[in-house]
Amino acid sequence: MSSVSTLGVHESVEEVFPTTVFRDALADADPSIRVVGSGGDDLAACDALVTFAYEERFLDAGLDWIHSIQAGVDRFPFDALAERGISLTNSTGIHGDVVGETAVGMMLAFARRLHVHRSNQERGDWRTPAWDEAFPLRRESACVVGLGTLGRGIATRASALGVDVTGVKRTPTPVDGVEEVVPPEDLHTAIADARFVALAVPLTDDTEGMIAAPELDAMREDAYLLNVARGPVVDQAALVDALDAGTVAGAGLDVFETEPLPADSSLWDREEVIVTPHAAGINDEYYERVATIVRENLRRLAADESPTNRVV
Repeated sequence: MSSVSTLGVHESVEEVFPTTVFRDALADADPSIRVVGSGGDDLAACDALVTFAYEERFLDAGLDWIHSIQAGVDRFPFDALAERGISLTNSTGIHGDVVGETAVGMMLAFARRLHVHRSNQERGDWRTPAWDEAFPLRRESACVVGLGTLGRGIATRASALGVDVTGVKRTPTPVDGVEEVVPPEDLHTAIADARFVALAVPLTDDTEGMIAAPELDAMREDAYLLNVARGPVVDQAALVDALDAGTVAGAGLDVFETEPLPADSSLWDREEVIVTPHAAGINDEYYERVATIVRENLRRLAADESPTNRVV
């Protein structure tokens, strides 16, 4: 892969930040920056592309490199990209802090009943919780499934609040903030003791549906499932059944099998479910963090070095 003369910025990045702000953040880069739309032939002049969405036309546009502004790249066809010699990089590693804050924020909301108070405020309903509803986090436990950047972000912040953290990852080596690390085959044992089960794994063939009826049955009845990974990691129908049966206490969900979450989903109307719109990584530094990776890869390509965060 050679150096880049013209870098396209796909209009789909507007889902997360303005294309103009991102373009300006790369104003000091060597290639010219061109905002491209969906459809049409405006990719013809581009050697590389920064994008949120994937379109089939990317395969035959003469691109050498595509960068995803998200860490998740399950929508991209790896084999087809490889066949055409198109490199794919992603933005993994930039969201550990904010995703960690989101997950721990959900823990705090459930523990201190903040979500209930907010709903009561909207109704003008002054109502204190029952004496045994709220609880302190310092005596609770969490199991973080996946200890990459996101999982470590959750673990360190939960641990700082006094939560006893267990982690699940393939290689059970020590991780800061985690009392015990166990392999995936011990998942059921790890989640059985946790008040919070936080999912922070990428979506792969191995992780799709990894939390289904057996895993939900293994959880405590007073436990909360937190998903800041990908929607299909959880069998959503099984989760709804568990919520209906009261075999889990609730869920904090940032991702879903279908996004946006359909208006008729029963998840909207449950007091013990917090719904956020795949926003755990959203922050006002997002464009700068992506620009840092893109700028470094532009430098590496010009120096004939391998790009960072390469997926394909």
